[in-house]
Amino acid sequence: MEFQNFTILKRDGSRDQFSLDKIMTAIIKAFEAVDESYSIGSISKIISHLDIKDDIKVEDIQNQVEIALMKEGYFSVAKAFMLYRQSHTEDRETLDKLNFLTAYMEAANAATGSKFDANANVEHKNIATLIGELPKSNFIRLNRRLLTDRIKKMYGKELADKYIDLLTHHFIYKNDETSIAPYCASITMYPWLIGGTTGIGGNSTAPTNLKSFCGGFVNMVFIVSSMLSGACATPEFLMYLNYFIGKEYGVDYWQHADKVVDLSLRQRTIDKIITDCFEQIVYSINQPTGARNFQAVFWNVAYYDKYYFESLFGNFYFPDGSQPDWNGLSWLQKRFMKWFNKERTKTVLTFPVETMALLADNGECRDKEWGEFTAEMYAEGHSFFTYMSDNADSLSSCCRLRNEIQDNGFSYTLGAGGVSTGSKSVLTVNLNRCVQYAVNKGMDYKQYLEEVIDLCHKVQLAYNENLKDLQEHGMLPLFDAGYINMSRQYLTIGVNGLVEAAEFMGLEITANDKYKEFVQGVLSIVEKLNKQYRTKDVLFNCEMIPAENVGVKHAKWDREDGYFVPRDCYNSYFYVVEDESLNIVDKFKLHGAPYIEHLTGGSALHMNLEEHLSKAQYQQLLKIAANEGCNYFTFNIPNTICNECGCIDKRYLHECPKCHSKNVDYMTRIIGYLKRVSNFSQARQEEASRRYYAGPKKMTV
Repeated sequence: MEFQNFTILKRDGSRDQFSLDKIMTAIIKAFEAVDESYSIGSISKIISHLDIKDDIKVEDIQNQVEIALMKEGYFSVAKAFMLYRQSHTEDRETLDKLNFLTAYMEAANAATGSKFDANANVEHKNIATLIGELPKSNFIRLNRRLLTDRIKKMYGKELADKYIDLLTHHFIYKNDETSIAPYCASITMYPWLIGGTTGIGGNSTAPTNLKSFCGGFVNMVFIVSSMLSGACATPEFLMYLNYFIGKEYGVDYWQHADKVVDLSLRQRTIDKIITDCFEQIVYSINQPTGARNFQAVFWNVAYYDKYYFESLFGNFYFPDGSQPDWNGLSWLQKRFMKWFNKERTKTVLTFPVETMALLADNGECRDKEWGEFTAEMYAEGHSFFTYMSDNADSLSSCCRLRNEIQDNGFSYTLGAGGVSTGSKSVLTVNLNRCVQYAVNKGMDYKQYLEEVIDLCHKVQLAYNENLKDLQEHGMLPLFDAGYINMSRQYLTIGVNGLVEAAEFMGLEITANDKYKEFVQGVLSIVEKLNKQYRTKDVLFNCEMIPAENVGVKHAKWDREDGYFVPRDCYNSYFYVVEDESLNIVDKFKLHGAPYIEHLTGGSALHMNLEEHLSKAQYQQLLKIAANEGCNYFTFNIPNTICNECGCIDKRYLHECPKCHSKNVDYMTRIIGYLKRVSNFSQARQEEASRRYYAGPKKMTV
């Protein structure tokens, strides 16, 4: 064949000019390796079999060389060429690892040094984090092979090739490819309550008292989290803790919490024993753990108003036949929130991520007491999420992901109910690239999106079959033991780059009809296909993903390939995060019912404020959220941390109020969880610096 100026696609995704000399040199080395004679004519005849075209992959050229050698009868040379390829592959991989090791050691922090999934939850860079990083590329290759093999079996090679093409060209992104475990889960603790951790590979028995509950709970969360790649939510945590406190000190313990019940020299009150339990559990779980690459467990808890709680747990029974006591739980929830808020002025405590679940009716919180308490805690500087709904229809299994509850009835023997939910896998669509690609090619972008999203559903079904295969071979004890219900966990279609796609289309990112129609038009495609592919055993939802890592990657990749990229990190919101023109109410509108109606997997409004508001102002914002249908939100005011004296202040300050040093850091939400800004990756630190924090003048209500 005649060789022209072709470009080839290298292993790292970059392009280079095709070099015939390199191919000839490799073939000659293979002949020489087995002492077989050759001539320019024989080499030319081998090369004549090659079919080279623009953007051909290096691996495809090498595959053709092997076939050409065998066609010409040079079987021993073909074998030598294969061995030559293998040795060079191993050399490249070793060199890549060495280069990564050097770059990681020199990186400013662990998140910046991570090549694949930068994570601010990894606070320290050390040998343990390095050991966790090194095998990630191998996990990605393994996961892709497992998935494409299953796709070929279910849908054929063409779809498998299309998936890899969309993946490698960044139209879609497979979240958590560096782990083989399912994503996140909101678990039921009932199997542990009746059987300890033996069902999931542990050796502890069921808790029998307050002390064994606290120690056993920590162990259980560590075991469960080691089998998940994302968050572990324990929505029953405080309900169970209240049960064991009641068994120890009486159901009415909260009415005499100042009573001394400790016969030791410490003479502790009931309240002090309870806060000691809080301390044991929270500080233990915030420690980095080897099973999570030296990062703390992503642990989430929920608080409930009376109506939400009764809707979820009204039919719940403990093993002794008793039901949860709302009065004690209500007191305990408030005590935990007060304690945790104060404890965060002593040290950086990221977990648990807290969600307040409130039922609303006609723009008001149904439970007035808990509506007022929610506003009170925000006014006191506490940082937590609020989920508002007109019915108890969902739970959060991570710092953003919303899971609809299919059935809140509980099984007495297994405890299986609505809390046993979560997401098995997240596959994200880069909306900005997809929309621009279609428009630039003269295609209907909605039709193109539907093709991509349809493929995503098939890929997720293939993943689900692999997961079922793991379960059949006893590899997923969380499912077998009843902590998670396979049919209640979702396959999630994530979206990223929505705002950027709208900007490309020339739309103004405000609460206007054209932008709303664009949002609804795009997200309704996902929901339509979610319903189409849904069965009694397979559920789909759609989430605006947090995109801590991939939001930066999408912007970088899209810019490199010549797409319109208005910022260095794609937003996880319905508004432009650096936009100073929007007021607080505007942002609630943009995360209101018309915009989020198709996001069955959730999105969270992060209301960035310069300073804390009053209780009355927060109560007003709760009403606005309820009226606008904004169901998931938090208020984000950076806390100031002094790097000199260690003082932590809930306010956003430029110098330490204690020692007056200007050497300060800030604790804020990178996405859904609180961390020092200095722990963010470099790209995310730059993004954080561009965020707009609204002042009192933007409080237009």
